Amino acid sequence: MPILDMFSLAGKVACVTGSGMGLGQGMALALAEAGADIVVAGLPGTLDETVAQVKAMGRRAMAVELNVAELPSLAGAVDKIVAEMGRLDILVNNAGIIRRQNVLEFSETDWNDVITINQDAVFFLSQAAAKVMAAQGGGKIVNIASMLSYQGGIRVISYTAAKHAVAGITKAMANELAAKNIQVNAIAPGYMATNNTAPLRADEGRAADILARIPAGRWGTPADLGGAVVFLSSAASDYVTGSIIPVDGGWLTR
Repeated sequence: MPILDMFSLAGKVACVTGSGMGLGQGMALALAEAGADIVVAGLPGTLDETVAQVKAMGRRAMAVELNVAELPSLAGAVDKIVAEMGRLDILVNNAGIIRRQNVLEFSETDWNDVITINQDAVFFLSQAAAKVMAAQGGGKIVNIASMLSYQGGIRVISYTAAKHAVAGITKAMANELAAKNIQVNAIAPGYMATNNTAPLRADEGRAADILARIPAGRWGTPADLGGAVVFLSSAASDYVTGSIIPVDGGWLTR
């Protein structure tokens, strides 16, 4: 197969959680540009813009109102996607939240909310999707890890715990699902200009410290994840599994 053809997602169906805005929207649009039909999954009232942009590219788009914190609903959401779109080839687990507080004052609520959405939902939605993919003969699962899959961070203990878990889930599922032709990988974004990092960017001192450590000299954007997510979702990465790809402007090398 010609190398550029290996990156084509024509005929594939991709579900991106939290794709109504930010990094999720950027990845959904990149997958659509590569040829995939897109399931835009997220909270009510956030989906219309991404759906419209996908349709403007000539792809099919399905909006699925999904709160990934409601774990018992995840398998049913996958069933709904397959019933309407006919298949599910790619799952991008992007939906996530963050809570900031000093470790000695961190609440049980802030711990549980983040762990449920950023860790538990990643596994159970991947499990449901993998059952479909196994029956189809293969598929791709792309998890969104973080620099905090490698580091401890400051004031984000539950987020750090969950993102370390995402790295482990990625590797463990990759080991078991490789025999079913399902590749499981992750992208670890660096410091991105999104709603999650708005408090950091508003703190002039902290923002300057962060920027000074990024060799690329800038915050990342949703478009910066496009190449990685298309690669990990395409035939070009068929022999890549259990990997975590940093897209961080060089943060980890500094």
